[in-house]
Amino acid sequence: MAKPNEWAGKVLALLKGGNTDAAIAQIKVAPTVKDLQALRNGMVLARLTGRWRHVDEAVDDNLALLSAPRLHRAP
Repeated sequence: MAKPNEWAGKVLALLKGGNTDAAIAQIKVAPTVKDLQALRNGMVLARLTGRWRHVDEAVDDNLALLSAPRLHRAP
């Protein structure tokens, strides 16, 4: 079985600690769309959505970029 990716949990920890600059840097290099969606779901559950507008925009922008058929990140 594949080990679950812990990326979203680590970025959530950055947000909960108040380090939004580091969280945005990580969001910009997110490995997959699935990871970004897990981050967004975690933000909703932790009630962090809407707290920092620039973080929400970074998640939305990078979801759109990674969802584009021509763009992907190599493992």
